[in-house]
Amino acid sequence: MSDFVIAPSPVAALPVQGGGRFPVRRVYCIGRNYAAHAVEMGHDPNREPPFFFQKNPDNLDPSGSFPYPGQSADVHHEVELAVALGQGGADIPLESALAHVWGYAVALDMTRRDVQDEAKRLKRPWDTSKAFEHSAPIGPLVPAAGFDPSKGAISLAVNDEVRQSGDLDQMIWKVPEMIAYLSTWFTLAPGDVILSGTPAGVGPVVRGDRMAARIAGLPPLDVRVV
Repeated sequence: MSDFVIAPSPVAALPVQGGGRFPVRRVYCIGRNYAAHAVEMGHDPNREPPFFFQKNPDNLDPSGSFPYPGQSADVHHEVELAVALGQGGADIPLESALAHVWGYAVALDMTRRDVQDEAKRLKRPWDTSKAFEHSAPIGPLVPAAGFDPSKGAISLAVNDEVRQSGDLDQMIWKVPEMIAYLSTWFTLAPGDVILSGTPAGVGPVVRGDRMAARIAGLPPLDVRVV
């Protein structure tokens, strides 16, 4: 018999290619991790200490639909590699960081850009622009074995028009570096997911748009804006 005073919420979980579900604990997102994207957002592309923000576990949405959020008139797509951890720890050595990865997926970091721009202007947190409902569409996870996160084409098309196109090797901070760095600030754990940044070409979507997110070697992610 449970001693919870209210019924606990269901565990957020992601589908795994071939069957099963991956339980999600936390979602960390790195900002401006591709030089060209840093430039298009008005920032210095040179390597600087990474920074992170968070989304909520249930923001990850494998449904294939993205409900256009209220309180915004300028919502942007950002295609990203999702890194799902099967092991955790603090102060993880760089050389063993990849051993903590359970699997990978294609994801989108949907952003209320007008809300984010206002938050930047006022020097306020980004939560309302990043961590809203359904803000991280995601495809099925595949186990880490056999996938190389250091290279591979990454792209996003809207209504068959390619808007974002790059390569994972253009990341300023690579996957092992992200894991090692994050673990100096947080004690990572199984179920944590890291969204690893987006290449240049981010832009707005409207209701009715079809987004096709691709990373070579991973299952495709197709999302309709509704």
